[in-house]
Amino acid sequence: MNPQRRHLVAGSALFAGSLALGRSAGAQSAAAAPSSPGVEAKAGPLPTVGTPLVLPDVPLLDGTVFRPAQAEGRVLAIYWWASTCPFCALQSPEMQKLWDSQRALGGKGLQLLTLSIDRKPEDALAYLKKKGYTFPVGFVTPAIHRVLPKPKGLPITLIRGRDGRVLQAEKGQLFPEDVELLARWAGS
Repeated sequence: MNPQRRHLVAGSALFAGSLALGRSAGAQSAAAAPSSPGVEAKAGPLPTVGTPLVLPDVPLLDGTVFRPAQAEGRVLAIYWWASTCPFCALQSPEMQKLWDSQRALGGKGLQLLTLSIDRKPEDALAYLKKKGYTFPVGFVTPAIHRVLPKPKGLPITLIRGRDGRVLQAEKGQLFPEDVELLARWAGS
């Protein structure tokens, strides 16, 4: 993401944060609410480019299972989102376009694994159906979070290279042209 856009996103986040602070002390922003107890509380920083990124088995909401072996030797985009996150609502349509364009390459493009942090899987499923999204979605459980912890914030987008190491790590909304550029990693 270019520096000007990063500042725009950061400024938007500061504004949203100041609105949240203006609420009662017990109120919590829907976008920041954790999906399950302790998941957001244990969130850490974005992984550093070049660090290994271990993948767990992830049961997907369509009834299939994502297995780490599926990503061996391939580039994988991992995208954490929630149906209540306004920035995710802007990025998710672009992730769907990315998914559609990569599927058209017949398995030779970028793989995509998205992870919902909604409070209940039913909330994520209802949102996916309403929006017509077909990208693969896992639901973050404490067991998944132990192996693949979600960095603090939303949305989070990571690119894991063919060697299993982080190629790119982004916190906050990516703009349409930034999401399009994620496909470049499939050629690396």
